[in-house]
Amino acid sequence: MEKNKIVLLFPDGVGIRNYLYSNVFDNLQEDIILFHNFDPETITAIKQNISINEEILIPNYKESAKEKFLRELISLLRLYYNNSIVNNPTLLSNWNWKQKGFSKKIFYKIIELSSPFFKKYSSILKLEKRYQKAIRQNAFYNEVKNILMNAQINHVFCSHQRALSVATVFAAATDLGIKTSTVIYSWDNLPKARLALRANNYLVWSNHMKSELKLYYPEILLEDIHVTGTPQFEFYDEQKNIIDKETYYRKYDLDFNKKIICFSGDDTKTSPDDPSYLKDIAEEIIKANLQNEYQILLRRCPVDFSGRFDTIVAQYKDLIKEAPPLWYFSKSKEWNTVYPTFEDVKLLVSTAFYSDIVVNVGSTMAFDFGKFNKPCVFINYDQQNQNDKNWSVKKIYQFQHFKSMPNTDVVIWLNSKEEIIDKVIYKKGWNSTDALKQWYNTIVEEKSTASVNISNIVKNKNV
Repeated sequence: MEKNKIVLLFPDGVGIRNYLYSNVFDNLQEDIILFHNFDPETITAIKQNISINEEILIPNYKESAKEKFLRELISLLRLYYNNSIVNNPTLLSNWNWKQKGFSKKIFYKIIELSSPFFKKYSSILKLEKRYQKAIRQNAFYNEVKNILMNAQINHVFCSHQRALSVATVFAAATDLGIKTSTVIYSWDNLPKARLALRANNYLVWSNHMKSELKLYYPEILLEDIHVTGTPQFEFYDEQKNIIDKETYYRKYDLDFNKKIICFSGDDTKTSPDDPSYLKDIAEEIIKANLQNEYQILLRRCPVDFSGRFDTIVAQYKDLIKEAPPLWYFSKSKEWNTVYPTFEDVKLLVSTAFYSDIVVNVGSTMAFDFGKFNKPCVFINYDQQNQNDKNWSVKKIYQFQHFKSMPNTDVVIWLNSKEEIIDKVIYKKGWNSTDALKQWYNTIVEEKSTASVNISNIVKNKNV
């Protein structure tokens, strides 16, 4: 009897950690086919962690002007719609209102001027039907359809619902009667109106996310939404992912006798003033003469290539140490060739395990550290000399995904530079991680093993 064949559609590298380094596709009886655009080095790394029966390159996809117009118009209309139902204007910041280049400005201005003519939700659904028709007219659709048909695929699993080409891949699979499943990649994705594909199964982290999906996309049937959890936090449950203490401390030049404050950087757009916040912490620790008791470990955002921390790290080289993310980058640094190595999984887990506390601007690192009962400090003040005058930390915490907080006690709020010693060192205002765990359970909802749940879906079994 011929085995079933499961296609793992990885349009970029960011899903590799969660879905190929975890246990999702371990011990499957089915043949696994990787549908990808990765370079040979990436494939070599993947094969060290998962058994791949076959690889197929995703054909080159060139989006037509009609497809792009419809896709972007739908996105803007959905942002307006989402704002109308949750009353949160920050959702509209997910639309790029300031395009560069004359042709782009004209293209997007036409979209913006067209939007008032499609105010009803039924109009959005009609446009989506036109979009589905348009993607089937692209030569890419026929190429993918032939690939799936010739390979005799039974199920297509997608690691990231936002990638441009996946809507067409799913359309081809649907037309061939092939089952399709997509994960909702991150906790903040749904309000941002970037779900272009249509699937048989939508895999979400929690009932909270299930409600969100139904709220923003009421046309999706409840029985097609499956609460599976997410495998990205399962790494913290395995002792093998914690690096030996002596090895870890020596590699990153850490002092065994000092507590570690982890400063986790965001990308330059999310938090343009991160270097100034890092400097504030260093200055206050030295001013309080606590540099012999504490050390700062910087983990910058993996895709932050700016070098913006270099001056601060050099200035406070005895206090600030770095544990650079162990990610692979090709020379092009395009998303399809950017991915974390498995060693970075161990580095991140170990950093959470050995650190005393984590400090950042609104990062999910709060959940990572919460797995080891470590508190998180959310920076909640603006710098006087801002890099971006239009940016404010206050706006960050108005984003829709932060509305899921059960209360403000989930983290320690750092409201000024003057509070650093009280809040970061002495954890003033924090008693336990109970509230953080409550928030984590709302977002992630660990009722059973996510890897098993997702595996059962792709094997056409119920969760």
